[in-house]
Amino acid sequence: MTLSAPIYQLKRKAKLLSREGGIPLHEALDRIAQQEGYSAWSLLAARQSAISPAGKLLTRLLPGDLVLVAARPGQGKTLMSLELAVEAMKSGKRAAFYTLEYTEKDVLDRLRALGVEPAQFNDLFALDCSDGINAGYIIEEMASAPRGILIVIDYLQLLDQRRENPALADQVGALRSFARERGVIIVFISQVHRSYDPLTKPYPDVQDIRLPNPLDLKLFNKLCFLNNGEVKFQVSN
Repeated sequence: MTLSAPIYQLKRKAKLLSREGGIPLHEALDRIAQQEGYSAWSLLAARQSAISPAGKLLTRLLPGDLVLVAARPGQGKTLMSLELAVEAMKSGKRAAFYTLEYTEKDVLDRLRALGVEPAQFNDLFALDCSDGINAGYIIEEMASAPRGILIVIDYLQLLDQRRENPALADQVGALRSFARERGVIIVFISQVHRSYDPLTKPYPDVQDIRLPNPLDLKLFNKLCFLNNGEVKFQVSN
């Protein structure tokens, strides 16, 4: 069922209805949902999450997972990862986005491209674009983060670009241990080799991950490959 407006606009409409009508927000949300053909807001939100690729992917992720989202440039891996964060926040969980690639404006613009107004998630979303991002930095920043938080790292191949940073394998190993010990979900955005040819296989795979430095990809227990608007999900042995 297609909504008359993006979720964030419907939420804004519900807040206005709550203020003007003097009714609780949850009641206003349910009224808006009923206008959209759902009996309750919870059903509307669950349905919309379930039909999006990111929503489907999120249902497969568990606390402690180390996830790789990989694709060639322009295939939507950053938007997919941001949408994962949005879906997590819609369910009331926190999310954090660490990027060595984009500015704050870039990230906020991409959120808006998803139909999300960043201000609505102020209390749930952490964005860090600093140059000093590495595994140790993230672990220190997330030391008191709640179980189940979704952390996105953009992107894998930049973590050891500075000579003073530990080897990529050591950083990913440390983050894997952190994820398992603290029950958080860590998603890495990853590049794919230019040699990947979609004419020979519909999706890239682990053989196509660009690794300028050694890394055992078995450290990731879940992988997601994107190509031409389609998503392939797999669980690593």
